[in-house]
Amino acid sequence: MTEKKIRGSCLCAEVTYEVEGPFKIFQYCHCSRCRKFTGSAHASNLFVPPERFRWLCGEEYVGRYEHPDAKYFATNFCKQCGSSLPWAVQGGKNIVVTAGTLDEDPDIRPMWNIFWKYRAAWLEETCHLTKYDKFPGK
Repeated sequence: MTEKKIRGSCLCAEVTYEVEGPFKIFQYCHCSRCRKFTGSAHASNLFVPPERFRWLCGEEYVGRYEHPDAKYFATNFCKQCGSSLPWAVQGGKNIVVTAGTLDEDPDIRPMWNIFWKYRAAWLEETCHLTKYDKFPGK
């Protein structure tokens, strides 16, 4: 894990940010909140201290939602395109960087799955599934 600065952005590129490694943790979260927020089987989250994160542009497009029943969980999103964005945990001790929004390789790989017990019932391991570089032909 290096201390290089890497950038990230939302789908419409109105919001950009920069984060400086090294990351503390890279994990897949299978809790229902992360699944709902990402619309996927899990969230791919990296953690970094707040002093290693900064918005470069478009911070005015960043929306935030804090779940009323959660101790730490919150979400950020782009008000223009709806993309997930990095967010400060409630209490502000960490920034959760949504790995799919990174524009560069973070030089760290996922370490573990959390809340595995709560994973989506339809989740399948992907190693054995057919892989295509483009849409499959009809």
